[in-house]
Amino acid sequence: MKALVISGGGSKGAFAGGVAQYLIEQKKNDYDLFIGTSTGSLLVSHLASRKVNEIKEIYTNVNQSSIFSHCPFKIKTKHGVETIGIHHFNIIKNFIKGRKTFGESYNLRDLIKNSTTEEDFNQLKQSPIDVVVTVSNLSLNQVEYKSIKDFNYEEFCEWIWVSCNYTPFMTLVKKNGCEYADGGLGSMVPIEEAIKRGATEIDAIILQTEVSQFNRMPSLNPFSLLTNMFSFMLDRIESQNIRIGKFVASNNNAIINFYYTPTVLTTNSLIFNKVKMTQWWQSGFDFAKHSNEKLSPLETTE
Repeated sequence: MKALVISGGGSKGAFAGGVAQYLIEQKKNDYDLFIGTSTGSLLVSHLASRKVNEIKEIYTNVNQSSIFSHCPFKIKTKHGVETIGIHHFNIIKNFIKGRKTFGESYNLRDLIKNSTTEEDFNQLKQSPIDVVVTVSNLSLNQVEYKSIKDFNYEEFCEWIWVSCNYTPFMTLVKKNGCEYADGGLGSMVPIEEAIKRGATEIDAIILQTEVSQFNRMPSLNPFSLLTNMFSFMLDRIESQNIRIGKFVASNNNAIINFYYTPTVLTTNSLIFNKVKMTQWWQSGFDFAKHSNEKLSPLETTE
């Protein structure tokens, strides 16, 4: 059983899309399981349906307004580096409305529904392919995996959206009496879950360099401090997921082909720049092509 696993990574998901495009269209890989976290969850249903051009169109044209219905920050460029500044008016307005987060991401929910037709969903659900997205249940303090087989169109679109909600900057979703947030808060790289579901060969796209290659810029305001803190925690979670994934794979005779980003794409994946994301998509495609032309992926664990 072959699986494609895509980690979280916000705007860096464009790179993953390029890698996946090569693996599916050029290498002709057929996957039985697609499983993603956060931005990976946005990709997997389209990739499973082989709607690669459609999801590429989205990732190479998206911007802040495509994601945020209520954006909590302003993007500033200083010395060639993009940083986020606090949008005080929007935050105060959100708190006056009684919201629990700094910003809201309902535009992303609409984008997901508009880009995924119910007909495509039903065809995929009836196929032997399984599509799984990762969410974090904050109320029960656990990670949950939502399969397309278990939900209707409206419900699964909502779970994809939930998986991408990077709180406290994006919407905190309440479902079934529980509060849910970005799947990356619990599982950035769900390799272990793929193996539990029967995968024996996994292509894992990791939206991070294999070795840390940079020092973060000093925090300029409370928001940049928060993003730095979350990035640090998510990096630790990601490293732990990979170590556990390798261990579980070795004990289940599973093979993992890792595709890390060769360079640092961005230090703030909440910034959606369509010019850069277009470049990252092509970079991902070229990197996967180069890796496979060497006859073996970047790293393989047996």
